Amino acid sequence: MKQKKLFNISIIIPAYNCEKTIKKCLESIINQSKKEIEIIVINDGSTDDTEKIIKRFNDERIKYFKNKNQGIGKTRNFGIEKAMGDYLLFVDSDDYLAPEACEKLYQKAINENLDIVISDLCKKYQNGNTEEVKTANFISSSLKENPDILTENLGPCGKLYNRKMIISNNIKFVENLKYEDAPFVVEALCSAKKIGKVNDFLYYYVIHDNSETTIRDERCFDILKIIDIIRKYCATKTYLKEKIDMLTVRIVTNYTIQQRMQKDKKIGMHFIDEAFNYLQKEVPDYKNNKYYKDRSFFKRIIEKNKLLTKIYCRFYIS
Repeated sequence: MKQKKLFNISIIIPAYNCEKTIKKCLESIINQSKKEIEIIVINDGSTDDTEKIIKRFNDERIKYFKNKNQGIGKTRNFGIEKAMGDYLLFVDSDDYLAPEACEKLYQKAINENLDIVISDLCKKYQNGNTEEVKTANFISSSLKENPDILTENLGPCGKLYNRKMIISNNIKFVENLKYEDAPFVVEALCSAKKIGKVNDFLYYYVIHDNSETTIRDERCFDILKIIDIIRKYCATKTYLKEKIDMLTVRIVTNYTIQQRMQKDKKIGMHFIDEAFNYLQKEVPDYKNNKYYKDRSFFKRIIEKNKLLTKIYCRFYIS
């Protein structure tokens, strides 16, 4: 009988119309210093040459799936179902990993018996600029012991997850909404018995001029639904009350200011109205929230005031 191959890490890559970036992404993963990995690539209904480029790679660790277009939440959930590794690592098709990423994350997890390991990441912009995003250092602990972990980066990438922990707690990505990754990360952090940090830049997050990160459209309203999901999930976790309110204020404030990039100004102005209504309802004392403490004087003045936010976003010139 053929023995089932064991993998330490399952790397899940949703791929949609990424013919320009998937080659670099896959090369960075195939060439990892740690070899005991499986590479799950899910073609989410691409209409360009994504499939052709993926099939050029001859590596037995690659498991290729082709589905109709379902969105990134459903695609990542599909990847979790197919994964066999002890740990999960999510990589977006336009991003890439440092050569030692898997090895460093896995060794940290094994040495300290961690359910989640977080790394620092680098943002790579199309104009060539690089921005380092460093998570505050912390001693390995649970979220209950160190709630500050919650207010760090809520993206799913650059983090290693214990697969059994994800499966046993039925943690899934939200489907059919934008910004689907934040609830997944919050639930994972809450479920983890122990979380640790590798103080190294292991994930490279590529931002294009027309990427989801830089463009705003009518789907911006999904962020309020996403925050609602997070708040309801954490409602009984009293030790997180202050952090969840702070997280709510931070996210809503960021997205109101980001309406300066909104293609349709009417949508942007409507979103700002709804966002401030949401803050007033969920965090009535939001103007005194600790989030604003580290903001500059002028940013605080604009961000707390609906009218000034609208004026700023309407007349913003990039």
